[in-house]
Amino acid sequence: MRRRPEREFYFRLAGHLGMPVAELLDRTSSRELTEWAVYERRAGPLGARRGDIQAAIVAAAVYNVNRKKGAKPVDPEKLLPTWDDYQSDEQMWSAIRQANAAMGGTETD
Repeated sequence: MRRRPEREFYFRLAGHLGMPVAELLDRTSSRELTEWAVYERRAGPLGARRGDIQAAIVAAAVYNVNRKKGAKPVDPEKLLPTWDDYQSDEQMWSAIRQANAAMGGTETD
């Protein structure tokens, strides 16, 4: 996904719309995908990331109103989870194959 960052957007949008990425790309024109990307930039992130941000804001507010006198307030951004554990394509495919084999799956071309 690092080589094709638009794929991350496709996954967010597909999750938001409740469909697989392949179906999203099959059913949605380039123009509409662009409009969705613009919408997300203007309205905020689609999907779970928005919930992470909202939770961080609430957690920071609770902490900040209850912090000891003189303690620095916490920035909500510091409370956001990080999910970008970079792996090469080969490492990702290896992990996928291992999980697939562990669940009794087989590979097809």
